[in-house]
Amino acid sequence: MDLDAVADELYALRPEEFVAARDRRALDARRSGEQDLAREIGALRRPSLGAWVSNLLVRRQPDEVPPLLALGEELRRTHRELDGPRLRRLARRQNEVIGALARQARRLAGQAGHPVGEGVQREVEETLHAALADADAARAWAAGRLVKPLHATIGFPAADESVPDGRPATPANGPGKHARDEKPTRDPDRVPGERPRGHPDRTVKERPRSRPDRAAEEERRRRLAEARSRARETERDLRAREKEAEAAEGEAAEAGARVAELEDRVRELHERLRGAQAGQREARAEARAARERSRRADRAVREARRRAVAATERADRPTAG
Repeated sequence: MDLDAVADELYALRPEEFVAARDRRALDARRSGEQDLAREIGALRRPSLGAWVSNLLVRRQPDEVPPLLALGEELRRTHRELDGPRLRRLARRQNEVIGALARQARRLAGQAGHPVGEGVQREVEETLHAALADADAARAWAAGRLVKPLHATIGFPAADESVPDGRPATPANGPGKHARDEKPTRDPDRVPGERPRGHPDRTVKERPRSRPDRAAEEERRRRLAEARSRARETERDLRAREKEAEAAEGEAAEAGARVAELEDRVRELHERLRGAQAGQREARAEARAARERSRRADRAVREARRRAVAATERADRPTAG
């Protein structure tokens, strides 16, 4: 028995079957003297309904896993490269794939005897979004042992931080720099005070933005930065709460395994007690029978003595002359 094999067996079960099967496996390991394995099995957490449906999709449709993992890698690479047109194509494909897989997972749950609603289907969709956005989440989903739905991070961090406005950054040696470095050639036919031929008046186009425009842009950037900071803080708080919940559930699982072990011990003692009580009843019956035999023997002895005395008395009487 090893942990991976037991975990694969347990996470293939329906949620309502998980705890009893886990406790039995932990007890088996403990009886075999594998105390560490018993604790590890006892710490395995029951999956939520949404996590079970996501696991079911991975286990029943393993051919769907590699394409989704490949799509996630392509999406993350395209975000890093800031390839807008390709990213739009992949985003449409992402929505189509996630919708189709979530509906398929919902059908599988119904076929497995556990129909689920739209809320669980949305949890599956969120899990698939997370698997596309993050490589670690993708590996966790592909393992088929989720205990709760995954949550996608806020956007794709690499793309968000490199281009705050969602627009490609201007290259350092782009057209603007060359335009500033180039010196206009003098037109020998130009009349002094006249604009050079072929050079339109750029005073309007190059006019700097007004102060209110700059202030609005700065305010927009500030609010965006604050929103991202709040999102990151909320996500950190969520992770902390999830870790606390995992620790509490692990403690509860250990306690459950201990309770199961003690209940098994109580049943064993009850069986031994019933055996002892049956033996006690048999011993009491034997004792009563022995006492009855003793009483009968005493009566037989007394009767034999009485007959012996009577015989002696008859033998001692003088015989008639």
